[in-house]
Amino acid sequence: MEQAVKDKEFLEYIVKAIVSNPDKVSAERTVDEMGVLLTLKIDPSDMGYVIGRRGQTAQAIRTLLKIIGAKNQARINLKIYEPEGSRRPSRRNEDIDTSSVDDLKI
Repeated sequence: MEQAVKDKEFLEYIVKAIVSNPDKVSAERTVDEMGVLLTLKIDPSDMGYVIGRRGQTAQAIRTLLKIIGAKNQARINLKIYEPEGSRRPSRRNEDIDTSSVDDLKI
């Protein structure tokens, strides 16, 4: 099996197993002087599943891709596509308990 098919299909297989909308998962592969770039496109509602808490899931996927790349003498990078105008939920100030901060004021 060709390298291009291995890394791209591996990425799609892993991500489809994680997300709620596997039919909306696609990966695009480009090669340049820096190596291989896999751009992952997913449903925006699945972004949290792929990124994970503190980015741990995305980092684990990147690590696995680097292992595949090393085995095939290629440098593989992963970019998770975020569409223009998409917004992450912002933290609201009422979620933060400020009572302990007031105790520290002199």
